[in-house]
Amino acid sequence: MMSDVGQVANLRRVANPPADLFSNPNSAVGNRAQDGIHISCIAMLLAIAAAAILLMPAVAADYTKDIADFRAARERSISGPDGWSTLVGLAWLKEGLNRVGSDPDAEVALPASVPARVGTIILKGTHADFRPAPGIKIPAQELKEDSTILNIGTVKFFLIQRANKFAIRIKDSDAPARKEFTHLSWYPIDPSWRIEAKFTPWDQPRTLKFDTVIDGVTEEDQSPGYVTFSKDGHEYRLDTVVDDNELFLIFRDQTSGKTTYPASRFLYAALPKNLKAPSTVVLDFNKAINPPCVFSPYATCPLPPPQNRLTLPITAGELMYNNHR
Repeated sequence: MMSDVGQVANLRRVANPPADLFSNPNSAVGNRAQDGIHISCIAMLLAIAAAAILLMPAVAADYTKDIADFRAARERSISGPDGWSTLVGLAWLKEGLNRVGSDPDAEVALPASVPARVGTIILKGTHADFRPAPGIKIPAQELKEDSTILNIGTVKFFLIQRANKFAIRIKDSDAPARKEFTHLSWYPIDPSWRIEAKFTPWDQPRTLKFDTVIDGVTEEDQSPGYVTFSKDGHEYRLDTVVDDNELFLIFRDQTSGKTTYPASRFLYAALPKNLKAPSTVVLDFNKAINPPCVFSPYATCPLPPPQNRLTLPITAGELMYNNHR
């Protein structure tokens, strides 16, 4: 009977064959082993490729649905009871007393559906107060920018500030533009316009100044940094600001005035977690949208600064609305 030591020795020899047994090209065992390894590797690569191919339609379908959902929500927002299609007026306030109502002589002229005299707005420096006219059931109150909403019938109005100027923005859920709204037009969804970009912070935050579609009215915003991205072998840059806790880009490109709105388009991107450090952000131009002034002449849309006027055509996102030029 073979000793236990002999059995272990034989097992070790089987478990640890000579080093050249598999590597020796003249060894039949080596050839078969190498062939087996090659076949296994090829099979593994084919399996990975097959899995990727099977996964691709699902990923593409998910992405297409995401963009379609975004665009549907965009249309609901524009056509909703508080959407940009309801914007019917913009009245710049003068220092002192400003009459409010449907009276044509009122400094703040409201739609004809409301009384001739709704009240007055008294502007003193940066402080604005509303005082109702007799019989108007709107309480007297101080007006805070964008947050104090006054309602009468289908009409709402509120205070906005642009630089050192104050105005009353007027919306009407019964506006003709809302009734006439049908749909938005878009470029076909193109995943190649979903681009990874690099966000680079400024050494110190900078103030970006914007002209607007209204002569003499400017806007200012703090810029945390800029993004750079590559397309077709060329690098491009856009300065950013922050709006509603998102990175906000105002740009013009080589489609502007041809297939897209001439003045600009807007794009939002996820805000980097740390605005003081370089990071990667995704710019999805399939979600590029028109500014509000496409839907109403009473919007105060900012125009892109010179550095945000791109030399490439961005054939993605929202197209011209109703041939607006």
